[in-house]
Amino acid sequence: MIRNYFQTFFTVFISVLGTIQGQEIQILTVEDFDLMGDVKKCLVSTDYGKEEYDFNKNGLLTKSVTRYNEQDYDVVYYKYSKGELLEKRSESYRNNTFDASTSIAHFYEIDSTDNIKIQERIFSYDKQFIDEYIYYYDEFGDIISIKRTNNDGTDVTQVEHKKFKGENTVTYLLNDLPIKSIRTSTLKPKNKPAQNVVLTKEYLNGEENFAFEEVYSLDGKLMAQQEFEYDTSAKKFVPTTRTTYEYDQKGMLVAETAKRGAGIIKKEYIYQYDNSEVGNWVKQIVTPDNTYTTRKISYYPPQLKTDEE
Repeated sequence: MIRNYFQTFFTVFISVLGTIQGQEIQILTVEDFDLMGDVKKCLVSTDYGKEEYDFNKNGLLTKSVTRYNEQDYDVVYYKYSKGELLEKRSESYRNNTFDASTSIAHFYEIDSTDNIKIQERIFSYDKQFIDEYIYYYDEFGDIISIKRTNNDGTDVTQVEHKKFKGENTVTYLLNDLPIKSIRTSTLKPKNKPAQNVVLTKEYLNGEENFAFEEVYSLDGKLMAQQEFEYDTSAKKFVPTTRTTYEYDQKGMLVAETAKRGAGIIKKEYIYQYDNSEVGNWVKQIVTPDNTYTTRKISYYPPQLKTDEE
């Protein structure tokens, strides 16, 4: 199923590919928007505008709208078949007018004849070819290369997988030069719960440039992030900003503390919840800035939940 490969691969890899080649391809569900239950629609009001999210009965995102003002907005449509992503269409509207030149469509095909291969073709709405990506997997379902073709030619990003003493390292190389590497390991501190540690390094012209280390609890909550900058004179990474996160008994983020040198910035999060059985938050207040985000959530009636799509 394409959905399985998208979920296992794209959730880890596409954040990388977004930096490498400008792509963001992912099957999104209600959980990705900090929502629970049979959500049908979620309207979000922020300081920069409004967002709208529509979901099908199985929790897959089918439409998203970002409204900057009444006249300028972007709409993205997602089309599925049996849980597999077939199309993603991104439409731009400016001054209430559809802009075909900046609107694009993505079409996906999966070939499982041998090892899995996924093809993505991208066109503008004025029927101009933009890009083609082909994602190749090995027999274990791990991505091993990405072939990109456009009017400028073809390039191939190789993906290397290495396992050593409990550490898994994935390295992305373009023209034999590293672009990014991600090392994942599990730590078991004394008298503390085990943690998953993800170290990501980014490269510029094949040279180390920036890095950050993330520490997750085993249930997937981000507990800390340490940023690093590369000191070319000392030829090593030096730590810069460290951010720690705190959660309440519901698993909601309640505090975020960033330290850089002697400076400390702390944010606290306060929530108000709706009256649904699952209890989604409908207002989030961030102090000391006193900024807030509100959400209006509607749900599918239980009898309408089916196995379709």
